[in-house]
Amino acid sequence: VQLQASGGGLVQAGGSLRLSCAASGRTLSGHVVGWFRQAPGKEREFVGGIGRQFGSGGTTAYADSVKGRFTVSRDKAQKSVYLQMNSLKPEDTAVYYCAAKYTRSPTTGVATTAPPYDAWGQGTLVTVSS
Repeated sequence: VQLQASGGGLVQAGGSLRLSCAASGRTLSGHVVGWFRQAPGKEREFVGGIGRQFGSGGTTAYADSVKGRFTVSRDKAQKSVYLQMNSLKPEDTAVYYCAAKYTRSPTTGVATTAPPYDAWGQGTLVTVSS
């Protein structure tokens, strides 16, 4: 599967953005999808992710730094995954990447490290001004 992240931009602190991760080549059905970010001079870090199931059966996981502010969801057609970011802070400034990993097991949890994801989008820049 090929991934393309979009939706980044410049926003003031306290504002909101929604990032999209669109799949091509195949759908995201059966894939665990994670969002990561990398700020200048820092290592890539996990932000949030969603299990392979659509709807209430889908598990989600978030980094402590974004809990309560960010929400990951997927569309019913399983073609896109979204990262809704609210109450943005200057420290959220980074390039955001989406990543996916196919799994046959419906109970596979959301990985919070870059491996085992094997498909990555190109990144979209989010800049939060103070």
